[in-house]
Amino acid sequence: MKELEKMLAGEPYDATDAELVVARDRARDLCRELNLSRESEQRDRRRITEQLFGAGGDSVWLQPPFYCDYGANIELGERVYFNFNCVVLDVCRVTIGSFSLFGPAVQIYTALHPLNAALRRREEYGRPVSIGADVWVGGGAKILPGVSIGSRAVIGAGSVVTRDVPDDVFAAGNPCRVIRSIAEASDRT
Repeated sequence: MKELEKMLAGEPYDATDAELVVARDRARDLCRELNLSRESEQRDRRRITEQLFGAGGDSVWLQPPFYCDYGANIELGERVYFNFNCVVLDVCRVTIGSFSLFGPAVQIYTALHPLNAALRRREEYGRPVSIGADVWVGGGAKILPGVSIGSRAVIGAGSVVTRDVPDDVFAAGNPCRVIRSIAEASDRT
């Protein structure tokens, strides 16, 4: 297996592999170009996001700065929104459903490292993250490797999501836990 295949499968892999270094450099160059762009350069931003993301770059709405490891492992539904200063460490797949919103400084991690120091010197691994449609993640929240968040869920600002969150709930805290069910309502609460 190539190191890229191992990485995407969640197996231990060598992050210094030449193919992975080239892929990370590509993503970081695209992020740098995006982050240096002006608001008036929307066509350039669209071109960059179409190159950066594995899917959904044609309709994503984001406020730079934005950072990711590979970009190609991020698959977005329609009109996903990232506010300022979001980070996605996408060593495994990150799938995000349509119309999901991410507040400022949200971080999504798929990367993990062995607890054993000797192993940590030469390998890492990851777990994919899946986020449903119409999810709202409040500012400063962190979503940890292997987590799934159900559709229409709301994650409170500053939460650390360490385990799966079902559909149609408000969840918050550190660690994040379900606070209550969300019933569709016409009001703002």
